Amino acid sequence: MTTHAPVFTERYLLSPDMIADPYGHLDALRDHAPVHWSPLHHAWLVTGYDQVMRCLRDPAVSADRVRPLMDAVPQGAREDAERAFGILSRWMVFNDPPEHRRLRQVFQEAFAARAVARYRAFTEKATRAVLARRATPGRTGDLLADVARPLPALVFARWLGIPPTDGPSFWYWNARVADLVLGTAQEESEYRASLQALVSLDDYLGALVARRRAEPGDDLISQVLREGRVGDSVTEEEFVGMLTQMAFAGGETTSNLIANTVLALHTRPDQLAAVRAEPELARGAVEETLRLDGPSKMSIRTAARDLDLDGRTLRAGDRIFLVTAAANRDPARFPDPGRFDVRRCGATHLGFGFGAHFCIGAALARLVAVAAVRTLVCDHPGLTLADPGRPTWQPSLLNRGLTALPVHY
Repeated sequence: MTTHAPVFTERYLLSPDMIADPYGHLDALRDHAPVHWSPLHHAWLVTGYDQVMRCLRDPAVSADRVRPLMDAVPQGAREDAERAFGILSRWMVFNDPPEHRRLRQVFQEAFAARAVARYRAFTEKATRAVLARRATPGRTGDLLADVARPLPALVFARWLGIPPTDGPSFWYWNARVADLVLGTAQEESEYRASLQALVSLDDYLGALVARRRAEPGDDLISQVLREGRVGDSVTEEEFVGMLTQMAFAGGETTSNLIANTVLALHTRPDQLAAVRAEPELARGAVEETLRLDGPSKMSIRTAARDLDLDGRTLRAGDRIFLVTAAANRDPARFPDPGRFDVRRCGATHLGFGFGAHFCIGAALARLVAVAAVRTLVCDHPGLTLADPGRPTWQPSLLNRGLTALPVHY
C-alpha cells in the first residue's frame, strides 16, 4: 500500500489564526521546504535555521527595504513621504556593508555590554519604582500598559537623555513610527500621521543633539559626541537619523519581550517555580522567550543578485522573509524545540539576529527585560493572569506583541 506525504497548504501569515498562533504552520512549512517561494506573499519564506544563517551572512542578501516600505504608502500620502523616507534611509538596519559598518561604528562603544552595565542600578531602581506605583497587590490591571511599556520608556529616555517633560511627545512619535515600520498603518490618515511623526522625531532629536553639544550630559548622545565621530565618520544628519532608529527600536522590542516572557512563565507553572526558586534563571527565561516566542517573527531582505539557496534559485530583486520564528524552533538545531526550558543551553538562537545585523541594542534590552521579569516573579508571588486562555496579538507580519496582558497583581 502506497502512502503519500500530506499536502502542504500555505496560509496567509496575517490571517487572524496565524496572528494568534503561527508556530504550527511555520513548523509544517519548514518541514515541507525550508526555502519556499510563496505566491501568496510574493516572497521567499526561509524557515530553516541553517538557511536563515546563510542569508544573514551572504552579501547577496540585502537589508535595504526602504523602497518596499515606500511602495506600501497609499498614493494620497506620497507627497508627505519624501523626507520621512530620507530619514529611514539613514537607519543602519536598512543599510548593507560597508555603509552599515560605517554607521554602526559610531555607536559601538556606547552599546558595548560594559557601557550598558552602568545602567544596571538605575534600571533596577526604575523597575522597583514602576512596580510600586502600578502593580499594587490586589489590583487588576494590564501588565503591558502598567509595566512592560513604561519601564523601557523610562530607561531608554534616561539613556538617550530625553528630559522627562518631553516624554509624552517623544513616545507618541515613537508609537506612530512603529506603525509605519512594522506595517500596522493601513489607512491613508494613519500613514500621514506616521510619516509626520518620523519627521517630528527627527526634528526633536536634531535639536537635542545641538543642546547636548552646548551642554553635555551623562547620556548616549553626549557620549557619542565626545568620541568625535559625528562630523568625521558620519554627518550630523546621519547621526540624528540613526537616533530615530534607536528611539523606535528600544522601547517596542523590550516591551514585547517583557510581556511575552511573563506570559510564557505564567502559562508554565514548573518554569515559573524554577525562576522563583533561582532568580538568576530570569535570564534563561528571557532567552527562551527570545527563541520560542520573541518580539520579532521575521526580518525582510531582498536578493541583491541571483543566488542559490538550498537548491533554489533566488533572483535579483526577489523579496526574502527570514522567518527567525521558525528557525528558532528547528529540531535540527534545538533538541525538543517546542519546550520552554529556562535552563536550556547550547545552540545560539536568532532572536536578536546574527552577524553584521545583530541587534546593537541587545545588551540594553536584555538588562531591562531581565530586571523586570526577575522582580515580577520574585517580588510579586501573587501575580496571576486574569485571562490565561485568550491572549490577543498585534496584527503584524514582523513583530510578535500582545495588545494587552490582563493580570491580577
